Amino acid sequence: MEVKRKMALELNDVVIKSMGMGAVFKDYGAKINSLDFHRTEDLLVTASDDESIRLYDFANATLLKTIHSKKYGVDQICFTHHTNSVIYSSKKDSDESLRYLSLYDNRYLRYFKGHRDRVVSLCMSPKNDCFMSGALDHTVRLWDLRTNVCQGLLRVRGRPAVAYDQQGLVFAVAMEGGAIKLFDVRSYDKGPFDTFLVGGDTAEVSGMKFSNDGKLMLLSTSNGHVYVVDAYSGKKLHGFSLEPNPDGGVLEASFSPDAQFVIAGSGDGTLRTWSTLSGVEVSCWANNAGVPACVKWAPRRFMFATASMALAFWIPDLTKLQRTDIGL
Repeated sequence: MEVKRKMALELNDVVIKSMGMGAVFKDYGAKINSLDFHRTEDLLVTASDDESIRLYDFANATLLKTIHSKKYGVDQICFTHHTNSVIYSSKKDSDESLRYLSLYDNRYLRYFKGHRDRVVSLCMSPKNDCFMSGALDHTVRLWDLRTNVCQGLLRVRGRPAVAYDQQGLVFAVAMEGGAIKLFDVRSYDKGPFDTFLVGGDTAEVSGMKFSNDGKLMLLSTSNGHVYVVDAYSGKKLHGFSLEPNPDGGVLEASFSPDAQFVIAGSGDGTLRTWSTLSGVEVSCWANNAGVPACVKWAPRRFMFATASMALAFWIPDLTKLQRTDIGL
């Protein structure tokens, strides 16, 4: 599997339509519930209901390490800035702590305690050692990796989703009734500087992301809707509908690195891609093993990953493309 080509100047419809599974890992004992790419290195980490944390070199489609968290389980997971450390939330009801884990020697570096119900959203700042967590206890907590003392607490309505913009200057909190509140990282204690109400959708926002250029936001809701929103005005630009996940779980959506495309898995087992410019569906793939509930694009690469009961790396089929199609 070859994914060492950097993102070309233009990711176009032809490239998108050519993409297929370059590698598949089927050795999981239960569904994968979370995955994350490292920002600067070709590494991917997954969390599964089989209580495993797995680290991959995705450029070479190689499993590097498997660590088990049998005592606590593992749910939400994300890389810190270091290549060998992650933050993850517990899956088991007995403990809602967040854990800062060294993958190098399987050692806990710090525990972050305070949430009283399951953490459903976790996001690392792109610029420093701060991170955020949102939980079903109707709180969002702000943390710093260097201390286990909570740095800030926001009380919200409903299930929260959290996201930093790619400059690390703004963070967003989504809550009940489609309300999105934007905060300045340096003065969040003064309250939000803007609030959006998205499209009258009363479903809970289960996932949220900023585009790399900070101009767009991507929202996923619990009833299978995906919205592309102007990050400055809050205007809804496009709305896409998916079949809800049959097991009631979250369906993740993701921007391509250039924000020209959105990709998301559907409850009917398909994987769909739309243009953020036209709102038109560009491609639909039906050859997925189960519902591809977790979907993320790799930074800087012609590659994305999907996860259900199996993990799949998707790359362009270069045999179908002319060199001019991908701008190389």
